[in-house]
Amino acid sequence: MTRDTAIFDLIAKERERQVKGIELIASENFVSDQVLEAMGSVMTNKYAEGYPGHRYYGGCEVVDMSEELARTRLKQLYGAEYVNVQPHSGAQANMAVFMACLKAGDTFMGLNLSHGGHLSHGSAVNFSGLMFHAIDYSLCEETGRVDYDELEQKARAERPKLIIAGASAYSREWDYARIRKVADEIGAIFMVDMAHPAGLIAAGLLDNPVKHAHIVTSTTHKTLRGPRGGIILMGKDFPNPWGKTTPKGEVKMMSALLDSAVFPGTQGGPLEHVIAAKAVAFGEALTPEFVAYQKQVKTNAAVMAQAFIDKGYKIISGGTDNHSMLVDLRTKYPDLTGKVAEKALVAADITTNKNMVPFDTRSAFQTSGLRFGTPAITTRGLKEDKMPWIVDLIDRVLQAPESESVIAAVRAEVNREMTQHPLFAW
Repeated sequence: MTRDTAIFDLIAKERERQVKGIELIASENFVSDQVLEAMGSVMTNKYAEGYPGHRYYGGCEVVDMSEELARTRLKQLYGAEYVNVQPHSGAQANMAVFMACLKAGDTFMGLNLSHGGHLSHGSAVNFSGLMFHAIDYSLCEETGRVDYDELEQKARAERPKLIIAGASAYSREWDYARIRKVADEIGAIFMVDMAHPAGLIAAGLLDNPVKHAHIVTSTTHKTLRGPRGGIILMGKDFPNPWGKTTPKGEVKMMSALLDSAVFPGTQGGPLEHVIAAKAVAFGEALTPEFVAYQKQVKTNAAVMAQAFIDKGYKIISGGTDNHSMLVDLRTKYPDLTGKVAEKALVAADITTNKNMVPFDTRSAFQTSGLRFGTPAITTRGLKEDKMPWIVDLIDRVLQAPESESVIAAVRAEVNREMTQHPLFAW
């Protein structure tokens, strides 16, 4: 068969882009060669609808063992009693939880999207906002941290059936115990979407929500440094609170509802090549080397945030407890939008993303902020001594976002440095 040069040339260009630049998108990372190998393996050829030991296809003996290994490692990683490794993405893991816990039109609560919440936590254009009634809680304008008083007041007044903790752009630790207390008080299910800090949690550097929440979801990329995909976990299984029963009249456990919500509720056959790659990533996350890596991610983020502050930028909440930070450009460059800043930085081979800041005066298409994260550059081997240098490069570009000569000079400096940090073994 003739080689498809059109697509493989594009893959080569993407490889070059990743290798030569500084990757600062908080939700991105670089997987290991083992994860890449598993993703591109013959596991992709196998259809395996159902779960290990209960498949709708024959010939699943090997993929059953692979999926069980992924489940065993994931349980060990977070101390979970129940896990599901089949969701294709974090959003689909969240959708399965909604399907298991809510009926169409039911009320749930999540963090305000313009304050850092995720699309699948109540956006009007997402399934969560289209099928269910979303209410939100916010950040304190003065502190940039979750307004737990508002959360409690709204929860008691609106009595949502599901409360979600977790965010797409929030740099502080969560008070899971406080939210669980109010959820128990009003009879709500408490769900945590730990997609962003999952790797830091696995390393024991942040509080483990599996100890507090009824249900936890996550992606497997980002800080966890695995393939793109989703997972669902529970610290302890429990009878569903709505009295749903089996054909024999027995009360269904939440694990059964979640499994059914993933398959056949929202997905067909699982991606067994991705599940194999998840198993590899979970195994890597159980090593001392992974813990050391996560400590460096956290250190790099703290140093980077302080470097921004030292340059006169405002960091929402004043700093970071995890891998990320949200920069409000208005304090230093009031006329510069996140959209323009992102474009200029990308041209300089520094990849980040525009992001709304709490109480933003601009739209989501323009924004007043940029979101930065350190997982990917830490994977490349950069340490805290390079963080002020990176911030200086960013500041040079943002001072003159229309200057081709400044952008070219910064790009050349970026490319020279990144040649010292190999990414792929092949």
